[in-house]
Amino acid sequence: MNNKNTRRGFLKSASVLTGGLVIGFHSINKAIAAEIVNPSAISHEFNSFLSIAPNGKITIYSPNPEIGQGIKTAFPVIVAEELDVDFKTVEVEQANFSDKYQRQLTGGSGAIRHSWDRLRTAGATARELLKEAAANKWGVAAYTLKTENGFVISEYGKRASYGELVEDAAKLSPPKDVKLRDAKDYKLIGKWHAGVDNANLLVGKRLFGIDLKKEGMVNAQIQRPTAFGMKLKSFDATEALKMPGIIDVVSFDNNVAIVGKSTWEIMQARKKVNIVYEKDGDLESSDDHNRIFKTQLDNPNSGEEMRKDGDPVAAFAAADKVIEKEYQCPFLSHSPMEPMNFYANVKADGTVELAGPTQTPGRAVGSISKLLDIPQDKISLELTKMGGGFGRRLDDGYAVEAAQLSSIIKMPVKVTWTKEDDITGGYYRPAVRYRFKAAIKDGKITAFALKGVGMNAGNCTRQDNFPAGAIDNLLIESVNYKSPITTGPWRAPITNFLAYAEQSFIDEVAHTMGKDPVTLRLELLEKVMKNPVGKITYEPERFKATIEMAVEKSQWGKKKGVSQGFSVYFSHNSYVAQVAEMTKVKGKPSLTKVYAVTDCGIVINQSGARNQIYGAIIDGIGHAMYGKLSFTKGEPDQKNYDTYRLIRMNEIPEVEAHFVDNGIAPTGLGEPALPPTGGAISNAIAAATGKRLYSQPFNEADQEVESYM
Repeated sequence: MNNKNTRRGFLKSASVLTGGLVIGFHSINKAIAAEIVNPSAISHEFNSFLSIAPNGKITIYSPNPEIGQGIKTAFPVIVAEELDVDFKTVEVEQANFSDKYQRQLTGGSGAIRHSWDRLRTAGATARELLKEAAANKWGVAAYTLKTENGFVISEYGKRASYGELVEDAAKLSPPKDVKLRDAKDYKLIGKWHAGVDNANLLVGKRLFGIDLKKEGMVNAQIQRPTAFGMKLKSFDATEALKMPGIIDVVSFDNNVAIVGKSTWEIMQARKKVNIVYEKDGDLESSDDHNRIFKTQLDNPNSGEEMRKDGDPVAAFAAADKVIEKEYQCPFLSHSPMEPMNFYANVKADGTVELAGPTQTPGRAVGSISKLLDIPQDKISLELTKMGGGFGRRLDDGYAVEAAQLSSIIKMPVKVTWTKEDDITGGYYRPAVRYRFKAAIKDGKITAFALKGVGMNAGNCTRQDNFPAGAIDNLLIESVNYKSPITTGPWRAPITNFLAYAEQSFIDEVAHTMGKDPVTLRLELLEKVMKNPVGKITYEPERFKATIEMAVEKSQWGKKKGVSQGFSVYFSHNSYVAQVAEMTKVKGKPSLTKVYAVTDCGIVINQSGARNQIYGAIIDGIGHAMYGKLSFTKGEPDQKNYDTYRLIRMNEIPEVEAHFVDNGIAPTGLGEPALPPTGGAISNAIAAATGKRLYSQPFNEADQEVESYM
């Protein structure tokens, strides 16, 4: 082996058994090294980002789970850019789970940011190895050669395809360092690319976990306790076991699993299982949560101090005016389009075969290894495409229960959830309540305070985000209430509601001060640029540029007959400013358009990026306007889409998306466009009606607001 220290990742190239070139990464103590590996070890010990076969076939592997964020297209575009090939000729495969990949998960909008340099280096390394192989073959210097669409070309016009060169290239030591392309030379990055799975999806090819069928597989559904705070006491499956297609009914933990040949047969038998539950804790109702939140906010000793700048108490005492408002949101279900499902086969030989849609394959494998006391290297996990998730599939409980059930019934099984199971089964966006205060003295904001009460979430604030850094006296407090209702990350965790509350409050402060809301934000950012107070996590210059572009594109304040609402937020290392517009439709103010300007650095795929913006805004509108999950004695009041409201097709306004082109390395995009949406709509409603909204969903508020019909 030939190890050389470089600076980007653990890099390997190899001649595969059939001849060819393979490039990939593996971390060792955060150092980067290049290595030639034994071809016979590749299938067991090596995972590639790309492979080039002697017949010219190029395969790029996408390690991160595809949840609809377009990562399976974006990753290969980055590799293909540096490799210098026609993207349409590249075959893209979903890589299965392997601990050889770094950060093989989907969450936090961090996949592109984490892998940007590593993916480019993989493509560039392969390109330089191919050039060196051609140089050796032709007896020329490698620097005199260029590449174009899968060919190495000499200055005299001599050409060799990558396929002709891979066997020789694989025998070479990878370069210590490679030069990456300048943005001005990009041929693929920043262009429009159709999703690599689009054609297969169009014809209904089985890509999703819900489509999965394997030999000998049985199906199962699981009945869980009907209320949070209840546990299984007993069950009687006598009648269910008599029904067609039913194989077994078993219990584990607090669950009763019905196992059968088909989903329909299981659903019918499930109704015949007599299950008795008993109380195992508090049975909380939404009224209890409202009371608890208010009590915690009123208790001066309840909050944990997350940040304190200056002397907020003195500043509030000396203020000419103090503005104080509270904002509250309900629980939300993730409600992915594809029902929760997972396949597991715990085999007699001590190995485990898993398959399904998961955002965190490593977590699932680790939890199942611990539960079954089986080494992780004995567990394989096939990653399927996901029909949505929005954080729901960060949890590994649904994968663990499938493996646990397989170990009990000694059969390969796929567990599928119904939509009722999903909506009533927990892992919700938690309810939360925020109290904001601002002190005004001599026409300036002299103090700012936020206290939040969240559920099972630890810190329900973002103490270092704007307007932190712009105000001399600042106090941020958080209260964590532990509830038996299971909660977890929901798209843009915490900020999905915090941004609405904060941006609505800043608008109200601006109007109280007699200032344009955008002007106030820009003034605060100017102070951060000149004399920041304490720690900040954002770049005020990028913040400002995003706002100014949104003002320009929306013609802020210049349109007649249109009420506009502004909002801007920094999350997941990206900046998004939005302007929502309301006009009169049939005599009532209706949401008709949303402008969105995003600074996420370099845009990899224009098509995928815009779809992320559109989807996030539609998601943000729908949940701000309609989404609500409430509880009565631990039981969800809403159980399916007849009572749990989602946005409908005819309620979606026009969305116009723009991107700040600054050439900065790319950051997150799957989540950042959602947080500012609620604030933009709320502020537009206030502009149109003179009424401010302090709770979601907006359609329950006492005002005449309709979406576009």
